Amino acid sequence: MLRLWFVSALVLVGAVSSRVEATCVDPSALVRSTVSITRIFDGQQSRPDAGLLGIRGTAWFLSPTSMVTAEHVAAAMRLSDSSWSWVEIAGGENRRSFAVRVVRVAGAHTEKIAVLELQTPFFGAQSLQIRLEPLTPEERVVSLAYPGNRLRFAGGRFVAYGNSDKLAGTALLELYDGDDRLVLDHGASGAPVLDCQGRVAAVVSNLFTQRTQFLSDAIRISTPWGQVNVASVPIQVLKDFAHWERAGASLATISIALIMTRSTLGWALSLVQASHMKS
Repeated sequence: MLRLWFVSALVLVGAVSSRVEATCVDPSALVRSTVSITRIFDGQQSRPDAGLLGIRGTAWFLSPTSMVTAEHVAAAMRLSDSSWSWVEIAGGENRRSFAVRVVRVAGAHTEKIAVLELQTPFFGAQSLQIRLEPLTPEERVVSLAYPGNRLRFAGGRFVAYGNSDKLAGTALLELYDGDDRLVLDHGASGAPVLDCQGRVAAVVSNLFTQRTQFLSDAIRISTPWGQVNVASVPIQVLKDFAHWERAGASLATISIALIMTRSTLGWALSLVQASHMKS
C-alpha cells in the first residue's frame, strides 16, 4: 500500500552525502541558503500532541529577513501571522533562536507554501532566486535539506505535474542520493528543489513510501526505481511575493550598509579623538 508522508520531523529526532548530477549546480555551494528550523514546545504552549516535544523542518532564504518552508511545517509549529514565535535556526556550525511569524501562505490546493518573516536579519544568509517558468518532463533537479537535522543532498528528475484530486497542484519528482531513495525523509519538508541553474522550482512537501513485511516487522520502503517518490509545491505560487521581497531585500541591504558605514565612521572619529588626547 502506497502512503504519502509529510516529511517534517515530529520530535527531536541523521552526513553530508554523496555527489549529485555533475551537470547541475553543486548544492554544496548553496549551503548558506538552507537551514534546519525547529520549534520546541514548552510547558506554557499547547502541544498538538501530549507526547510531542517539538517540530522540525527545512527552510530556505528569500532574503536575510524572510524564509520559505512548507505550509504544514508552519502549521505544525503553530506559527502565527499576528504574533512572534521563537524558532531555532541552524545551518552548519551556526545555531540561534529567532522570532518569526507567518507573512504569507500561497497555493490553491491542499499543499501550500509559507513565507516566514524574521524579526531580525540572519546575517550570512544566501538568498535563492526563484524560477518563473514550469519544469519540463525529465528535467534534472537537485535539492538540499535537513532530514534528521543533518544536511543531505539529493539529485534526480522532474516527472510531471499532479493532475489527480489528491495530487493536484504538486510537482512530482524522483529524487535520491546514490541508492538512498528516502534521503528526503522526516525533517526535509520545506527544502528547495533547484533546477540546474540553481533557481528554486518547487518546495519539498511529501515523501511517497510503502510498507512491506520483513520477518515479524513491517518496514517502510520507498517506491520502485523509475517511479515518483517526492511530491513538492511549485514555486510559481510565490512569484508576485518574490518580486516584492526582492525590492525589500535591496532596501534592507542598503540600510545595513548605511549602518555599517556610520559605525565605521564613528570608529574612525574615536581613533582621531584618541590620537588628539594622546598628543
